[in-house]
Amino acid sequence: MLTLGIESSCDETGVALYDSQRGLLADVLYSQVALHSEYGGVVPELASRDHLRKTLPLINECMHQADLPLAAIDGIAVTEGPGLIGALLVGSSIAHGLAHALKVPIIGVHHMEGHLLAPMLENNPPEFPFVALLVSGGHTMLVEVRAVGEYYLLGETLDDAAGEAFDKTAKLLGLGYPGGPALAKLATSGNSDRYKFPRPMTNRPGLDFSFSGLKTHTRTLWQKLATDNQQENAAIKADIAAGFEHAVAQTLLIKCRRALQQTNCPRLVIAGGVGANQYLRETLLAEADKQNWEIYYPRLAFCTDNGAMIAYAGNLRLLAGQTDNTGIRGLPRWPLEQLNPPGQQ
Repeated sequence: MLTLGIESSCDETGVALYDSQRGLLADVLYSQVALHSEYGGVVPELASRDHLRKTLPLINECMHQADLPLAAIDGIAVTEGPGLIGALLVGSSIAHGLAHALKVPIIGVHHMEGHLLAPMLENNPPEFPFVALLVSGGHTMLVEVRAVGEYYLLGETLDDAAGEAFDKTAKLLGLGYPGGPALAKLATSGNSDRYKFPRPMTNRPGLDFSFSGLKTHTRTLWQKLATDNQQENAAIKADIAAGFEHAVAQTLLIKCRRALQQTNCPRLVIAGGVGANQYLRETLLAEADKQNWEIYYPRLAFCTDNGAMIAYAGNLRLLAGQTDNTGIRGLPRWPLEQLNPPGQQ
C-alpha cells in the first residue's frame, strides 16, 4: 500500500510517501521558522495561512521526487491532532479533498504516535516493548509502548514542556527564535558548573516533570548577574545556558532511569524535537552504556515534525483496514491513551 502522509500540526509542513513494501519513497518539509522569527514565536493564524499556501506544492514535489502520479496513491494519512486547530484543519481539509477526488481511504493520525513510531523508519528499529521519552516544544512525557496502539502514559509535564522551557529561556537571554538550538549552541562555550540549577521533581517519587520553576530560577539568576559590560554578560549567558541545558538533560535522565526500572524494560526510545539536542543524546548514551540499555533515536530530520512519521503510522492503520469516517476535523487536545491498536476503531 502506498500512503501519502501530511503533517501540519504547528509550524512545519511535511509531506511524505511510504510504501508498505518498499519503505519511504519521498519526504519533503517546509519550515516556517523565518516567518515566525520576527514575532519570537509561532503565530497560529500565520501558520495556518502558510500551510494553506505550501501543502499542495509540497504534495506535487513529493510525487515528483518519487516519480509517481497522484493516481498511484492507495491511501492518505493526515495529522488530526494534537496541535494548532487552524493548522490541523488546513491539513485535514486538503487530505480529505484529495482522498475524495482519488476515491482512496483516509486515516487521521495522532501526532505523538507519529513521533513514537519514527524510529521504526530506521534500518535498526527497536523491538516492542520499549519506553519512549517524547520531548518537544509542546510535549514532555514518558510512555510505555507495548505494541502499535498500546500506549501507557507513565508521566508527563505538569506545566511547561522541555522544549518550551528551552525557547522561553533563550528568549530571556536574547537569543532569538527558535530558541532551543540557539541556547544549545551557546551552551557549548559555557561552564555548566559555574551556577547551581535545580533538577525539578527529582527529589520525589513519580515520573511527572515540571520545568516552569527551572525557567523562573534562570530568569532570577540572569536578573541578578546581568551587568553593563557586554563582554562579561556574554560569558554569564554562556554559563547560564550550559547550566540550564545540563539541568534539563539530567532531569530527563533521572526520570528515564526510573521509568525503565519501573517497567523492567531495557529499551529506550527518544523522540521529538528536543531529542536532537546533542548534550541530551550524549548524556543518555553514556547512561545506556552503564546500565546496559538499548537506546534508539530517529535520524535528526525525523526528530522534528515531518510527514514521514505520519505516512508510516497511517500506513500501518490503513493496512489493518482502519479508516476515518469523521470527516474534516482537528483535535487540539487528544490523549494518547485513547488510541487503539490498528484495525480497532
